[in-house]
Amino acid sequence: MNPNVDGFLRKAEKWREEFEKLRMICLDSGLTEELKWGKPCYTYQKSNVVLMHGFKEYCALLFMKGALLKDPNGILVQQTENVQAARQIRFTNVREIVEMAPILKAYIKEAIGVEKAGLEVNYKKTSEFVIPEEFRNRLDEPPALKTAFDALTPGRQRGYVLYFSAAKQSKTRESRVEKCVQQILKGKGLND
Repeated sequence: MNPNVDGFLRKAEKWREEFEKLRMICLDSGLTEELKWGKPCYTYQKSNVVLMHGFKEYCALLFMKGALLKDPNGILVQQTENVQAARQIRFTNVREIVEMAPILKAYIKEAIGVEKAGLEVNYKKTSEFVIPEEFRNRLDEPPALKTAFDALTPGRQRGYVLYFSAAKQSKTRESRVEKCVQQILKGKGLND
C-alpha cells in the first residue's frame, strides 16, 4: 500500500468507498501501487496496467492497453472515439464492484499477461487522421510551418490535429490554428 494513495483516498469526496474496494482488488492481483497523474495507478514491473479515476457520473478502472483485452463480458468502454489504447470499466456504486470482483480480477490478470508478453497497441499514424482544411491551407503558406509540424513527435502532431478537428465551425478551427502557429514553430506540443 502506497501512502500517497492513502492520502488520495482521504481527500476523495466522491467515490471513496468504491475506490477502496477497487484498490483491494488491484492489490490482490499482485500489482504495485503508485500515484501517477494524481490518481492511483497499478503497475507490473514499472509498466502501467490499470488506473482508478472518478468522474461526475461514475468511477472507473482504466486499463492502459484495454484495446488488447478480449472483453468476453462486453464491459470495456472506449472513452471517446479518439482514445486508441485505453478502455474503462465503469461503476456507479460499490455493490457493482463487489458483484464483479471475480470478473475484474480476471481482466486484471489478462492485462498483466499483456504486459508480460510485451504486447503493444498499434496506434493509428498521424497521417491516418483527417487534417482539417483550415490547417492544411495554413501549412501550405510559409514552408517553415510545415517543416516545424513535420518535426514534431507523432503524439504532438495528433494533439494538434485532434484539437483543430474538434471545433465544429470553420471560423473556430481557423482561430485555433492561428493561436497555435507560434507554438508549432517553436517545436512545442499543444500543452507544452
